[in-house]
Amino acid sequence: MDHLVGTQSPVLRLTDPVEAIAALESAVPLLSSLRLPSRRDINWVALETDLGTGLPADYKLLCELYPPFVLSDFLGCGGPVPGLEDAWLQGTREDLEIVTEWCAESGLAVPLHPYPAPGGLLPWAGSNQGDFFLWTTSPAGPQEWTVTVASRSSAWWHYTGGAVQFLADLVSGALEPWALPRLRPEVAAW
Repeated sequence: MDHLVGTQSPVLRLTDPVEAIAALESAVPLLSSLRLPSRRDINWVALETDLGTGLPADYKLLCELYPPFVLSDFLGCGGPVPGLEDAWLQGTREDLEIVTEWCAESGLAVPLHPYPAPGGLLPWAGSNQGDFFLWTTSPAGPQEWTVTVASRSSAWWHYTGGAVQFLADLVSGALEPWALPRLRPEVAAW
């Protein structure tokens, strides 16, 4: 049976995408070396239309500024690539099938549901151990979405900040990595 470990919150939620990116670059200094020479032109309108929802601005900026990357040889963060947006959508749909199974089998006291259910979970990153990093969607809009971690070890937990701030806080040690390994500030292009 799975269990909900708890909820962690940032000291101050970063709502400005540029500030969230700066926090991640501060936590992972070598990330700046991967920054692309110019912002990628991802077709967000087509992606979001197909997905049926907008996506958080911090994630979109991260995907425009950086190629897919791996943190600490563990957490892979890869977003859509210009011209290959359909491949990202297909991968997201496949991940959602797994998340649907995990939610159904979790046995959590407060059931979680996959997107597109109201407040449903939508994957945005994963680990090489099979952990999922998910947005907990909100009718208040993508800028209000928070993070839920579904660990392969059956522990689920929440973080009340955005995805990019989550990455920064996870690497910097500002939050406990419940059921995950401690991440080092190492990064490699994927």
